[in-house]
Amino acid sequence: MVLEKKRITVEEFDEFVNLSENADKLFEFIGGEIFEVPSNPYSSAISINVAFYLKSYLMQNNLEGYITGEQGGYMVSGERYAPDVAFISWESQSELPARGYNPNPPDLAVEVVSPSDDTDPPLSIKIGNYLAAGTIVWVVYPDKKEVTVYVPGEPVKVLKEDDMLDGGVVLPGFQIVVKDFFPKRSK
Repeated sequence: MVLEKKRITVEEFDEFVNLSENADKLFEFIGGEIFEVPSNPYSSAISINVAFYLKSYLMQNNLEGYITGEQGGYMVSGERYAPDVAFISWESQSELPARGYNPNPPDLAVEVVSPSDDTDPPLSIKIGNYLAAGTIVWVVYPDKKEVTVYVPGEPVKVLKEDDMLDGGVVLPGFQIVVKDFFPKRSK
Protein backbone atom coordinates (compact mmCIF):
# COMPACT_ATOMS: atom_id res chain seq x y z
CA MET A 1 0.00 0.00 0.00
CA VAL A 2 1.48 3.35 -1.03
CA LEU A 3 1.17 5.93 1.73
CA GLU A 4 2.48 8.96 -0.14
CA LYS A 5 2.69 9.59 -3.87
CA LYS A 6 5.23 12.40 -3.82
CA ARG A 7 8.89 11.45 -3.83
CA ILE A 8 10.74 12.15 -0.61
CA THR A 9 14.30 11.98 0.62
CA VAL A 10 15.67 9.24 2.83
CA GLU A 11 16.02 11.81 5.62
CA GLU A 12 12.29 12.59 5.36
CA PHE A 13 11.56 8.85 5.45
CA ASP A 14 13.65 8.43 8.60
CA GLU A 15 11.76 11.29 10.26
CA PHE A 16 8.40 9.78 9.21
CA VAL A 17 9.09 6.29 10.60
CA ASN A 18 10.31 7.77 13.90
CA LEU A 19 6.99 9.56 14.54
CA SER A 20 5.23 8.17 17.64
CA GLU A 21 2.10 7.25 15.65
CA ASN A 22 4.24 4.96 13.46
CA ALA A 23 5.94 3.10 16.33
CA ASP A 24 3.95 -0.13 15.77
CA LYS A 25 4.09 -0.06 11.97
CA LEU A 26 6.68 -1.32 9.51
CA PHE A 27 7.65 0.71 6.45
CA GLU A 28 9.97 0.47 3.47
CA PHE A 29 11.49 3.28 1.43
CA ILE A 30 11.48 2.21 -2.22
CA GLY A 31 12.14 4.47 -5.18
CA GLY A 32 11.58 7.62 -3.13
CA GLU A 33 8.19 6.51 -1.76
CA ILE A 34 6.95 5.18 1.58
CA PHE A 35 5.30 1.76 1.63
CA GLU A 36 3.69 0.10 4.64
CA VAL A 37 4.73 -3.56 4.73
CA PRO A 38 1.70 -5.78 4.10
CA SER A 39 1.07 -8.83 6.20
CA ASN A 40 -1.13 -11.91 6.24
CA PRO A 41 -1.05 -15.10 8.33
CA TYR A 42 -0.14 -17.49 5.49
CA SER A 43 2.80 -15.42 4.25
CA SER A 44 3.92 -14.98 7.86
CA ALA A 45 3.86 -18.77 8.39
CA ILE A 46 6.03 -19.23 5.29
CA SER A 47 8.50 -16.63 6.57
CA ILE A 48 8.72 -18.44 9.92
CA ASN A 49 9.37 -21.74 8.14
CA VAL A 50 12.15 -20.20 6.03
CA ALA A 51 13.72 -18.60 9.12
CA PHE A 52 13.46 -21.89 11.04
CA TYR A 53 15.25 -23.92 8.35
CA LEU A 54 17.97 -21.28 7.92
CA LYS A 55 18.56 -20.89 11.68
CA SER A 56 18.59 -24.67 12.15
CA TYR A 57 21.19 -24.98 9.38
CA LEU A 58 23.41 -22.35 11.03
CA MET A 59 23.16 -24.07 14.41
CA GLN A 60 23.72 -27.61 13.09
CA ASN A 61 26.78 -26.49 11.14
CA ASN A 62 28.25 -24.10 13.73
CA LEU A 63 28.07 -21.23 11.25
CA GLU A 64 28.20 -17.68 12.54
CA GLY A 65 25.61 -15.22 11.37
CA TYR A 66 22.23 -13.71 12.05
CA ILE A 67 18.77 -14.58 10.78
CA THR A 68 16.40 -11.63 10.98
CA GLY A 69 12.67 -11.27 10.33
CA GLU A 70 10.70 -8.43 8.80
CA GLN A 71 11.35 -6.22 11.83
CA GLY A 72 15.06 -6.30 10.98
CA GLY A 73 15.24 -3.63 8.30
CA TYR A 74 18.29 -2.99 6.12
CA MET A 75 19.73 -0.06 4.20
CA VAL A 76 20.24 -1.12 0.60
CA SER A 77 21.43 1.28 -2.12
CA GLY A 78 20.25 4.27 -0.08
CA GLU A 79 16.78 2.79 0.46
CA ARG A 80 15.21 1.04 3.48
CA TYR A 81 13.96 -2.54 3.09
CA ALA A 82 12.32 -4.99 5.47
CA PRO A 83 12.85 -8.45 3.97
CA ASP A 84 10.59 -11.12 5.44
CA VAL A 85 13.71 -13.14 6.32
CA ALA A 86 17.36 -12.23 5.91
CA PHE A 87 20.78 -13.68 6.68
CA ILE A 88 23.90 -11.67 7.36
CA SER A 89 27.12 -13.48 8.21
CA TRP A 90 29.37 -12.45 11.07
CA GLU A 91 32.01 -11.92 8.40
CA SER A 92 29.79 -9.22 6.88
CA GLN A 93 28.77 -7.80 10.26
CA SER A 94 29.78 -9.13 13.68
CA GLU A 95 27.17 -7.21 15.67
CA LEU A 96 23.66 -6.07 14.79
CA PRO A 97 22.51 -2.53 15.61
CA ALA A 98 19.96 -2.25 18.42
CA ARG A 99 17.96 0.50 16.69
CA GLY A 100 16.94 1.62 13.23
CA TYR A 101 17.76 -0.02 9.92
CA ASN A 102 20.93 -2.05 9.58
CA PRO A 103 23.46 0.05 7.61
CA ASN A 104 24.71 -3.07 5.79
CA PRO A 105 22.73 -5.06 3.22
CA PRO A 106 22.04 -8.72 4.05
CA ASP A 107 23.92 -11.54 2.34
CA LEU A 108 20.57 -13.22 1.61
CA ALA A 109 17.14 -11.57 1.47
CA VAL A 110 13.92 -13.58 1.34
CA GLU A 111 10.80 -11.79 0.15
CA VAL A 112 7.51 -13.66 0.61
CA VAL A 113 5.10 -12.14 -1.86
CA SER A 114 1.68 -11.16 -0.56
CA PRO A 115 -1.17 -11.84 -3.01
CA SER A 116 -1.28 -8.26 -4.34
CA ASP A 117 2.51 -7.76 -4.53
CA ASP A 118 3.68 -10.06 -7.34
CA THR A 119 3.28 -7.45 -10.08
CA ASP A 120 4.12 -4.48 -7.88
CA PRO A 121 6.99 -2.42 -9.40
CA PRO A 122 8.64 -1.87 -5.99
CA LEU A 123 9.52 -5.59 -5.84
CA SER A 124 11.53 -5.33 -9.06
CA ILE A 125 13.23 -2.18 -7.74
CA LYS A 126 14.13 -3.99 -4.51
CA ILE A 127 15.50 -7.01 -6.39
CA GLY A 128 17.65 -4.79 -8.61
CA ASN A 129 19.04 -2.89 -5.62
CA TYR A 130 19.67 -6.06 -3.63
CA LEU A 131 21.60 -7.53 -6.57
CA ALA A 132 23.61 -4.31 -7.01
CA ALA A 133 24.55 -4.56 -3.32
CA GLY A 134 25.71 -8.18 -3.78
CA THR A 135 22.72 -9.72 -1.98
CA ILE A 136 21.23 -13.04 -3.08
CA VAL A 137 17.43 -12.86 -3.23
CA TRP A 138 14.82 -15.59 -2.89
CA VAL A 139 11.32 -14.46 -3.85
CA VAL A 140 8.72 -16.89 -2.53
CA TYR A 141 5.36 -17.01 -4.34
CA PRO A 142 2.80 -18.67 -2.01
CA ASP A 143 0.02 -18.99 -4.62
CA LYS A 144 2.31 -20.72 -7.14
CA LYS A 145 4.33 -22.60 -4.48
CA GLU A 146 7.59 -21.63 -6.14
CA VAL A 147 10.75 -19.67 -5.40
CA THR A 148 12.57 -17.41 -7.83
CA VAL A 149 16.29 -17.20 -7.07
CA TYR A 150 18.34 -14.11 -7.99
CA VAL A 151 22.11 -14.29 -7.66
CA PRO A 152 24.30 -11.36 -8.74
CA GLY A 153 25.82 -12.10 -12.16
CA GLU A 154 23.86 -15.33 -12.72
CA PRO A 155 20.71 -16.22 -14.66
CA VAL A 156 17.45 -16.18 -12.69
CA LYS A 157 16.16 -19.59 -11.58
CA VAL A 158 12.51 -20.48 -10.98
CA LEU A 159 12.11 -23.46 -8.68
CA LYS A 160 8.85 -25.40 -8.39
CA GLU A 161 7.68 -27.06 -5.17
CA ASP A 162 9.50 -30.37 -5.83
CA ASP A 163 12.79 -28.68 -6.81
CA MET A 164 15.81 -28.42 -4.52
CA LEU A 165 16.88 -24.96 -3.34
CA ASP A 166 20.47 -24.53 -2.21
CA GLY A 167 22.27 -21.84 -0.24
CA GLY A 168 24.85 -21.15 -2.93
CA VAL A 169 27.98 -19.29 -1.87
CA VAL A 170 26.22 -17.60 1.05
CA LEU A 171 25.13 -20.81 2.82
CA PRO A 172 27.20 -23.58 1.24
CA GLY A 173 25.71 -27.02 1.82
CA PHE A 174 22.22 -25.74 2.70
CA GLN A 175 19.57 -27.62 0.72
CA ILE A 176 15.82 -27.86 1.01
CA VAL A 177 12.94 -28.99 -1.15
CA VAL A 178 10.90 -25.87 -1.96
CA LYS A 179 7.61 -27.38 -0.74
CA ASP A 180 9.05 -27.59 2.80
CA PHE A 181 8.72 -23.79 3.08
CA PHE A 182 4.94 -23.99 2.74
CA PRO A 183 2.77 -24.84 5.75
CA LYS A 184 1.22 -28.28 5.62
CA ARG A 185 -2.55 -28.33 5.88
CA SER A 186 -4.09 -31.10 7.94
CA LYS A 187 -6.74 -33.20 6.25
